[in-house]
Amino acid sequence: MIFGSKERYVVHTLGDEVLRKKAAPIPAVTPEIRALADRMIRTMRVFDGIGLAAPQIGESLQLVVIEIPPDAMEGNPTPGEALLYPKMPLTLINPRILERSAELAARDEGCLSLPDIFAPVIRPARVVLDTDLITGEHVTLECGGLLGRCIQHELDHLDGVVFSDRVDGKSLPVILPELRRLEKYGARHHYLRVITR
Repeated sequence: MIFGSKERYVVHTLGDEVLRKKAAPIPAVTPEIRALADRMIRTMRVFDGIGLAAPQIGESLQLVVIEIPPDAMEGNPTPGEALLYPKMPLTLINPRILERSAELAARDEGCLSLPDIFAPVIRPARVVLDTDLITGEHVTLECGGLLGRCIQHELDHLDGVVFSDRVDGKSLPVILPELRRLEKYGARHHYLRVITR
């Protein structure tokens, strides 16, 4: 009997320098980029996430994957939600935000690179996303709800920003002990979370 080899899934945690670098643009969608996107989707699912940016797996590239459950779409969806939810999982190539709404919304956020840490983050309620999809489509769409928030969170990673950087002064002291604990733990484990399946 032949046993298949197990795959190792890795997410880099706070303290790793790769999470603080500005990610490089992707000049072309090659077979290697497609393979990386597939690996990112598998990693996101194994770690029970809804979004993952390439720097979180150690690749400083402008590549993001998102997979939000269909039942998370709120009533009266934005055009981006209506078009993109049926296409999940999404792979965004060189994504950018063109506009941010003046209206703000607060919501608890977590991150695969900051495991077990959650805090409220205030962000624009809607953004205009401009991106290539791995399918070859180019889209420019207004996105709100959980999708709009996830886009902002993941695109922050491409600029070397993690969600705890955006936590306000009132909430930050609450999570500081956890952030310090994560830094200590990360230093001992090379800032890696590993699952083998």
